[in-house]
Amino acid sequence: MTASQDGVTVVDHPLVQHKLTLMREKDRSTKSFRQLLNEIGMLLCYEVTRDLPTELIEIETPLQKSMQPIISGKKLVFAPILRAGVGFLDGMLELVPAARVAHIGLYRDPDTLQAVEYYFKAPSDIADRMIVVMDPMLATANSAVAAVERLKERGAKDLRFVCLLAAPEGIARLRGAHPDVRIWTAAIDERLNDHGYIVPGLGDAGDRMFGTR
Repeated sequence: MTASQDGVTVVDHPLVQHKLTLMREKDRSTKSFRQLLNEIGMLLCYEVTRDLPTELIEIETPLQKSMQPIISGKKLVFAPILRAGVGFLDGMLELVPAARVAHIGLYRDPDTLQAVEYYFKAPSDIADRMIVVMDPMLATANSAVAAVERLKERGAKDLRFVCLLAAPEGIARLRGAHPDVRIWTAAIDERLNDHGYIVPGLGDAGDRMFGTR
């Protein structure tokens, strides 16, 4: 189940929504929060890869030879924005174990809310691959915009963004800066508060993942 408009796909599958509700609970344990994020990552990966191109190859079943589909072209690149983005990574790699991984280290300056880069490492051939950028929260979108810009500087052309929650302000910012990058999310919440957090949201995803809140 999905609802799409203006380059944004909301994955409203009941399993996704159920798990998201559990993650929103303020007393949810770090272990449970991390596990739920991993599970939702798998479900979102299923949706973001729904239109991957395929080609037919000949295989031999126990009964006869047969032409069957496989994914064509080079495999994906998963690009988590550190640190919270890694919460999606294991679940997505479960589905696409041959995918390459890029790491983008960004933190949000608490005063300006701007993204500050501290690490970047990506495969050399990202220009030839579809890249899935991931971060649980699309709030101000400063980190998302910076990550996409950095990947494009390295030659990336086919980019998609996956998040757990998005604010309308973040969607507008990312789509305005990079209208070619489609967004997949489990929910679009009401707004950002004065501190740049999504409301009602679920707090700081990184803090809740690593028990540092």
